[in-house]
Amino acid sequence: MATLNTESAEYESFEAYLRERGLKMTGPRETVLEAFLSLERHVTAEELFEVARRLDPAIGQATVFRTIKLLADSGLARETCRDETARRYEHAFHHDHHDHLLCVACGRTIEFRDEAIEEIQRKVYATWGFEAVSHQLELRGLCPACQKKRRAAQGRAAKTS
Repeated sequence: MATLNTESAEYESFEAYLRERGLKMTGPRETVLEAFLSLERHVTAEELFEVARRLDPAIGQATVFRTIKLLADSGLARETCRDETARRYEHAFHHDHHDHLLCVACGRTIEFRDEAIEEIQRKVYATWGFEAVSHQLELRGLCPACQKKRRAAQGRAAKTS
């Protein structure tokens, strides 16, 4: 069973969000929250399910998937790294804005902040008369390790042809 600090700001925020919608902080939801807060990285719902099951072996996959959606809707989690693979989530509550570099081969994700990019985005908002609310920037490519693997594979292929 979950052992989350029920006085934490995250717990209080999530509980208030649920209460506003006529929902309750159930034991399984608390378990998912605890599992999510224990992971300070980008995580899929499936990975979150595995961690939650270690805390409560009886928890269901559907419960985890529904709860991560509630966490995102409440502002505690943010969906990130949207590509053809499984959705990933990261902490949003009291976490500074940042952008992502995503390796398309291994999935490695690097968080970064670049003031020049932020300034260009402010100019784009102003040019089009938009009020900035939020944005997500993901740059996709190959990390150095995957580039090295690709070069080695190309070298092997060239030798056999």
